[in-house]
Amino acid sequence: MALRIEREAAAGVALVTLDRSAKLNAIDLETAGELTSLWRGLRFDEAVRAVVLTGAGTRAFCTGIDRGVEVPQPPSPYAVDDPLLRIGPKANDLWKPVIAAVEGMACGGAFYLLGEAEFVVASREATFFDPHTTYGMVSAYEAMAMAQRMPYGEVARMALMGTAERLSAERAYTVGLVSEVTEPGGAVAAALRAAAVIAGCPTEAVQGTVRAVWAAKEAARTQAMAQAPALIALGNLPPEQQAELFGARGGGGQPRVR
Repeated sequence: MALRIEREAAAGVALVTLDRSAKLNAIDLETAGELTSLWRGLRFDEAVRAVVLTGAGTRAFCTGIDRGVEVPQPPSPYAVDDPLLRIGPKANDLWKPVIAAVEGMACGGAFYLLGEAEFVVASREATFFDPHTTYGMVSAYEAMAMAQRMPYGEVARMALMGTAERLSAERAYTVGLVSEVTEPGGAVAAALRAAAVIAGCPTEAVQGTVRAVWAAKEAARTQAMAQAPALIALGNLPPEQQAELFGARGGGGQPRVR
């Protein structure tokens, strides 16, 4: 199992941990399937009224899709098979509130998860970045998700500069991506405290509010995401060239953190 789930029955809160610390909590196909099953199952679990999502260890919350995953793609430039499209709670019709607790790196495909969380709590040592352009890939779904949470210029800068620049927790708080910054190691505890407060409110009111807030941005997000498959298919380098860039650039040099 790539997920660890701990339930606090008295508080009505579930703590979900991406448990692949050796891989910086990158998501392989098994993990993607487990996340989908988890969210769909939680719809029926009346004992869980709020969820905290985090990553194992302190090095990373999640670093996106595992580079070892191979996903065959259809030949049409208008169709892209993306295994991460169903890893978030909203994609699986779960309207219980989800709070993300970030320690370390959150990058690339992690934004699929952060984009569907109600809010984000981050350790002071957390960093956020998008490596796609560095390795010859279009940042489409990731940038679209962040465009719902951050000012346009901040999203554009992060997405276009790739691994060369990382958003610090303090900067992420300033631009609205993060709602609370904690001391190192404190993100989960802070998120659990907030989740317990939310779980103590009437369930129907909470889920209705989650749905209402999501509806405020859902139309624009849906229209934007409809463009993503063609943009990715037309703009991505072939996989072998992406791999060459990844091998040649490694971590992309020393990133600038702001």
